[in-house]
Amino acid sequence: MIVELEPSIFIKDLLVAFFLFIYILIIVMIVTKQLYRYMINKGLPKNVAVYYNRKIIHITSGGLIGFLTPVIFAEPFTPFIFSIILAFITLYPHLTGNLLEWFQTKDNLYEVNFCIAWGSSVLILWIMLNNPWISILPALFVSLGDAATGIVRNTLFRKRTKHWIGNIAMTAVTAPIGYIFAGISGVIAGVAASIIERFEYKIIDDNILIVLISTLTLLILKPTTHLL
Repeated sequence: MIVELEPSIFIKDLLVAFFLFIYILIIVMIVTKQLYRYMINKGLPKNVAVYYNRKIIHITSGGLIGFLTPVIFAEPFTPFIFSIILAFITLYPHLTGNLLEWFQTKDNLYEVNFCIAWGSSVLILWIMLNNPWISILPALFVSLGDAATGIVRNTLFRKRTKHWIGNIAMTAVTAPIGYIFAGISGVIAGVAASIIERFEYKIIDDNILIVLISTLTLLILKPTTHLL
């Protein structure tokens, strides 16, 4: 599939992205805010409620829209642009000190990195491999796989921590997704993403590393898919 650049295509994609943008704002500003209040009222510690919300946002925004991207967008630039806009929107509360406390914490910018990594991987792989279905794999790994590991660890340990049980849960999600979209190459990329999630290097968090390693793996292996 060739990336076309006609203005009419961009206009159509921008309209689609606008409605998805509204959907994300509803999830982030209304749904998860109410879920946060519910969890706090049920006695969950604040950090646990915040971390659950982060993973809910991963699934309902990054995961769902990741699956839809090859179907509803004709080119990768629009989803990339909107992911950067979302990155700035999530960065702004950190700059002003007015955090959206139901999913943000003052000690990290991981939700900002998530937006940037998500959109960048789609753009790079779509252009480099000329394959929109392969291009969504790192975005799905960081959205759904990382959500699985986070939910498991949060449930077991009641805090954000690194433990291999989470990586096993992540592999159980990323390997099947990788296989469906890219065969064995997708499995390799999914497993690599699940392993690298265990590590962080200061400002280079697991969102960046998951997307980076899976994107590089797919660029090297150059898988094809029957979903085109």
